[in-house]
This record gives sequence, structure tokens and C-alpha cells, in this order.
Amino acid sequence: MSNLREKALTAKNKPALYGPDLNLDEYSRNAENWDEAEISDLPEDIKVGALSCGVTPKLGERAGTFFQIDHSVVSCNTNKVFENKVEIMSTKAALKKYDWFKDYWWKLVSVDTDKYTALAELEWDHGYFIRVYEGAKVTLPLQSCMFMANESVDQNVHNVVILEPNSEVQMITGCVVHSTVRKGLHVGISEMYLKKGAKLTFTMIHNWQQNIDVRPRTQVLLEDDATFINNYVLLKPVRSIQTYPIAHCKGDRSTALFNSVIYANGQSQIDLGSRVILDGEESRADVSSRVIATDKAKVFSRGILIGNTPSCKAHLECNGLLLSNTASIHAIPELIGNVSGAELSHEAAVGKIAEEQVQYLMARGFSEEEAASLIVRGFMDVSVFGLPEFLEKEIKLAIDLTAKAL
Repeated sequence: MSNLREKALTAKNKPALYGPDLNLDEYSRNAENWDEAEISDLPEDIKVGALSCGVTPKLGERAGTFFQIDHSVVSCNTNKVFENKVEIMSTKAALKKYDWFKDYWWKLVSVDTDKYTALAELEWDHGYFIRVYEGAKVTLPLQSCMFMANESVDQNVHNVVILEPNSEVQMITGCVVHSTVRKGLHVGISEMYLKKGAKLTFTMIHNWQQNIDVRPRTQVLLEDDATFINNYVLLKPVRSIQTYPIAHCKGDRSTALFNSVIYANGQSQIDLGSRVILDGEESRADVSSRVIATDKAKVFSRGILIGNTPSCKAHLECNGLLLSNTASIHAIPELIGNVSGAELSHEAAVGKIAEEQVQYLMARGFSEEEAASLIVRGFMDVSVFGLPEFLEKEIKLAIDLTAKAL
């Protein structure tokens, strides 16, 4: 592991390719240590925060749970019903337990990508290791929560997910900040391996605060007939987010789907996107984002599809809705076809609420504010995500509250 540290040191001052640069000296390593505990025994304000991003203390409703507060893993367990199907522990514990785990460690994400990947290696604060056994069909979701509770702390986690052949699972991962925290940095490295015929539905809900900086770095490797569905929801203000997950469709008939719903307000600076590299025969991808920007928020919505086989097909769609003259949305779709026969397409549109839609609804008895709110709700519809019913209801409720506040 010493060579990883050496590589990280070479990148400790290297800015990211996109997004605002950060001075890492502004953040602290002084975090309170938390003892292990059941989620139900945690302080009420922490439980409420976790619930806001789909993480429940009712462990019987989940196949397994990982809960981390700042630098401490406070809860890590598997539902007894699924003990022969799922394994969950911190990545530090996994490195100690399995010699083979090093074959998955920093193999997709490069440790010297930028100062944030370097920080995750040099100041590493756990993260989760999840393995779903071969052939297991996990009928309840797994859940994880990364909670930030201390002021000005950086939280640097490294997650690894391995789905063995023909396994299937849904994951709900929530990131949330205590209401009293006004500044902090979250760095999240995630490396996901989907073996032949595996299917992962991964839903991430971000509930940050207006002065929090967020730097996820995610890559996914898909083998033959594997499917990765990524759903991302951001409805709260944040100082800055810069993320650009990459899916490698190496396997034949592999499929990657990225869906995102973003509500950017305040002075949030959000730079996000998805890259899918289609190497497998008959590999498929669909990238869809819906962005609303208001106040003085600035959003860059990127997407790249790279077709390397003649039988691959992929589509990229970005829709933006501007609700303020001082907000901005930059839609940046990109298609790269490297072989004849690759079918790649994109649509991108940025505009305001159509006046005729507002007038149509007002003619049917709605006020102008109610009409605008209804249009926003429809624009941010998450029913296409295919989420579990309970989670879809929670997200729709959050969207309703957001729309009413416009």
C-alpha cells in the first residue's frame, strides 16, 4: 500500500478538471469519536436527518445497514434473513479480513486523479464494503448513511461494492449534514464491480447544507449481461458539488442507466455529469438529467457517451428549467463514436416555465403560483426511476415541499 500513498502525495495539490477549486487547509480532522450503536439509539436529530434521505432505524425493513458519522462507523449489520446472501463491513475491516480485497482497491478510480482522491488515501475515514453473494436475489434494500456532525470537518470515505455473478440488489445511500453544521467537506470514492448477470439499482439522496463542499469520485465496471441503474436526487442547497461518475460497459449486453433530478438554489455551484464507455457487444446506456436552477445557482450538466463497438446503442438527455434571471444552466452533451455502426444520440433543452402552460392551468382555477408549482412537480417526476414505492413516496414529498417553497 505504500506505493498508493506515494502516488497520492504527488497529487495532493492537483486541482480537479472541473468544478471550483478548494483550499483543503480550510477543513479540520478534529471530529468527535462515536461509539457503536443501533440507529434507533442515536440522538433524535441524527435519526431525523437520516430519515430525510431514506435511511430508516427500522432495520427489519432493510437487508443491511452501514451508518457512519464523520470519521466513526457507528452501525454495521446484516439482517439475519440475508446473512447468507450479503456481507457488509467497513473497508478498513475488509482490507484486514481478505487478502484478495486489494485486487479491488483503487483499481477503477486512480488515487492520483486529483487532490480529492489523494485526500481520500492520505486521510482515509472508513467507508463501506458490500458484497452480494453469487446468485443472491436480495428482496429488501441495503442502506448506508454518511452523516456529517462536526463543524468544518472533512469526511473522506472509500466504498467498494462487489456483486457476484447473477446477484441482484437495491441500495439506498444517503448523505446528510447536521442542521448546526455550517461548513465541511465530503469526499467519497466509490468503486463498484458488477459480475456477469448482476444487477444493481443504486439510489443516492444528498441533503447537504449551503456551505458544504462535496467531491464524489465513482467508477463502475460491468461484465457480460450486467445492469447498473444509478438514481441521484439533490433537493437542498450546497456550496459546491463536483462529480462525474464513469461506467465501463466492458461486458457484452451490459447496460448502464443514469437518472438525476437536481434542484439548485441559493448560490450553489454544481458540476455533475456521467460518462459511459461502451466496449461490450450490444452494450446499452441511457443518461437522463432534469435540472432546476433558481436564485444565483450555477449548474453544469455534462454527459459523454463513447461508443467503441458497432452494436452499441446509447442516448443522452438533459432538460433544464430556469426559474431566475440570475441562475444559469450549462448543458454539455458529448457523443464520441469510434466505430462505424455505433448508435449514439442526445437531446438537450434549457428554458423557463412556458407561459401557455401557466395560462392553461390558471384557466382551470389554479393561481399563478399553484400553476408554476404543478409544472415544477411534473418536471421533477421520479416515477421513471423505478424506485421502491416507499422511497418514491418520500422523494415525491420532498419535491412537493420544494415546489411549494418556490
